[in-house]
Amino acid sequence: MKPNKNIRSVLLIVAVAVAAVMSAVVASGENTSKSTDYKELETFYKVMKIVQENYFKDVQEKDLLQGAVNGMLQSLDAHSSFLTQDMMNDLQAEMDAEFGGLGIEISLEKGVLTIVSPIEGTPAFKAGLKAGDKIIKIDGEDTKNITITKAIKMMRGPKGTRVTVTIMREGLKRFKDFAITRDIIHVHSVKKQIIEPGYVYLKIINFQRNTDSDLISAIKEADDDLGIKGVILDLRNNPGGLLDQAVKVSNIFIDKGLIVYTDGRAKDQRMEFRADATGQHYKFKMATLINEGSASASEIVAGALQDHDRSLIMGSKSYGKASVQTIMPLDNGSGLRLTTAYYYTPKGQHIQKTGIQPDVNMKEQMQKQVEFDLNKEKRGKAKKPVYARPVVDVENDQVIKKAMDWLKSDVTVKQFKVDNRKKTRTDTALNKL
Repeated sequence: MKPNKNIRSVLLIVAVAVAAVMSAVVASGENTSKSTDYKELETFYKVMKIVQENYFKDVQEKDLLQGAVNGMLQSLDAHSSFLTQDMMNDLQAEMDAEFGGLGIEISLEKGVLTIVSPIEGTPAFKAGLKAGDKIIKIDGEDTKNITITKAIKMMRGPKGTRVTVTIMREGLKRFKDFAITRDIIHVHSVKKQIIEPGYVYLKIINFQRNTDSDLISAIKEADDDLGIKGVILDLRNNPGGLLDQAVKVSNIFIDKGLIVYTDGRAKDQRMEFRADATGQHYKFKMATLINEGSASASEIVAGALQDHDRSLIMGSKSYGKASVQTIMPLDNGSGLRLTTAYYYTPKGQHIQKTGIQPDVNMKEQMQKQVEFDLNKEKRGKAKKPVYARPVVDVENDQVIKKAMDWLKSDVTVKQFKVDNRKKTRTDTALNKL
């Protein structure tokens, strides 16, 4: 890892300056509100010197400073992190939709390395990694106190090389090893399948550059072929991506009003994103699918469609990542990924940790679907692996079947929600009897 000369120089200068300022403050007897801050910085400088002089082996100054920066950012939240120059380059490659690795979105949840979602079609997805899995080891190395930067660096690598991740998963009695072969991750953002004449299945894998234009192209192809009566928009296991693409995708189906807003401490982080009345908009009936692997940008889209009564949301509660990360480059090519705001749905729903609640909860059916797929492969009755089948398995996907039933009905989104509220009130009243 290349040393961050800028940070090293700045911290050393600050530490020396702090010591001098503290001496001056103490000598003058001045009692300022900032004296506590000076003391904390002076403590940092003293600790660094003690470690350098007394640790059982020689420690490089750059490593101590790097660790201090990483620790500072990790203490803030699960998504803020320091990015080395290599990591900044990898991030650019990721946004360009091609990079070498496993194909997972990760975060630190209460200090534990956690999979937000595997990206469909990637080595991680094919190996069976799931949203919510805890990564306990990478190639036998314990991930306790690991940084996001180091974890990504360990899992990324040349195509064809292997890495073993040890997983802790709810329901498993013991840890499980997954030996995965790295590959160049080609993420094709939008997939399309005609379910039957007039009904189209559209799956967004993640939100990257040109996702909106790719989605419009897929819709136009289907529309030109048969005309569209209804669309299933699948955001399951979509880990997110670019905020502007979430807004643009929402704008394809919503032609006016608020799509999402952000609220942060800095004035420039308090923003509203509204639908643009110009451009292409579609009015066909929609069902949108989410699950625990739907995060970030996918939650923005689902929340906007739900609040505008533009689509019925089906599936299970989404992941709940509603924080905005801003990439702040530093002079030497490294940078910071810093949480600067939270985003909210048009009606003000704060989805951090709580997620988007579906209008039709099918968590139980979705779990049975996963078990069906796994058992089908084990029995050897599938001609192809589950991940190699058509875009959607209409025959066996219960959520798709439920969505199709609703699309073919005369019930609107608003009518469904009203009827569902009435049913809930009735059930509640009956339970009290």
